[in-house]
Amino acid sequence: MLNIFTLANGRLFQEEIESLEELSKFQPIWVDLEAPTLEEKRWVKQYYGLSIPEDAMDEDIEESARFYEEDNGDLHIRSDFLIADIDKPRTVRVAFILNLVNSELRSKGVLFSIHDEDVPVFRLLRMRARRAPGLMEDAKEVLLKLFDADAEYSADTLEGIYDQLEKVSVKVLSGDVTDAIAGEVLGAIARHEDMNGRIRRNMMDTRRAVSFMMRSKMLNAEQFEEARQILRDIDSLDSHTAFLFDKINFLMDATVGFININQNKIIKIFSVASVALLPPTLIASVYGMNFKAMPELDWSLGYPYALVLMVASAVVPMWYFRKRGWLK
Repeated sequence: MLNIFTLANGRLFQEEIESLEELSKFQPIWVDLEAPTLEEKRWVKQYYGLSIPEDAMDEDIEESARFYEEDNGDLHIRSDFLIADIDKPRTVRVAFILNLVNSELRSKGVLFSIHDEDVPVFRLLRMRARRAPGLMEDAKEVLLKLFDADAEYSADTLEGIYDQLEKVSVKVLSGDVTDAIAGEVLGAIARHEDMNGRIRRNMMDTRRAVSFMMRSKMLNAEQFEEARQILRDIDSLDSHTAFLFDKINFLMDATVGFININQNKIIKIFSVASVALLPPTLIASVYGMNFKAMPELDWSLGYPYALVLMVASAVVPMWYFRKRGWLK
């Protein structure tokens, strides 16, 4: 899918392109290629003179090759964007090519973005741009606003984790944590920990990309200050992710503690039963070894007496354990 974005009266307008002729009608500041076909790549190369690298979206590309400037002045940035899907959270690699020197594309330049699937941050920026005129004026600001929206999207996801962990805390701190509840809690905690880790990694990647833009000296004074504000926002998110890690570890330890308590209750039952049955076993052993003749022949009350004594020897320890509260 090939979408272009043009500026008109300070607003960003989206157009879906289905032919090369349509592409020639617009002067965009942003060209977005989502899972592009070979034909769409050919249109971009033919009209803009831009060859999309074959490894643009490779996941195993070296970290040192993710940010660089070509000899012709094009800036290449490969950044990961978070998709906070509850069932399948993941990051999507997006390749940005910022063309600032092609005279045919006006002085504002053109931002090219290539990715395999739709990114929530892109939708968020499009919605903002339609509602807020004058939000961006050139391709560099589009890229900055994308990173700004990425930080805000991560912040919203962190707020969601806060809310979900509050529900988990209520279950854990209620005190009545069965094995079934503990299993649900551990599953939820694992999901939130994974999401929190992805957010932290995503913010690290965004910080590197914004820092690269600042070092490249392509930003004006206002844009440079905006980039610094994005970095400050990212730094503020780091403390929240650290707090969530601590909270998740606390809930994990508490849940494991309740699991151990439930296991100890089971072990205690077996321990009490073994101690209570030890005296009857001893009586039966002594009774069976110390009669010269068969008890039912020498003493008719031998068996009843032994049985009563065995029951009494089992009841007395159980009564004592119950009195001490060891059976609760």
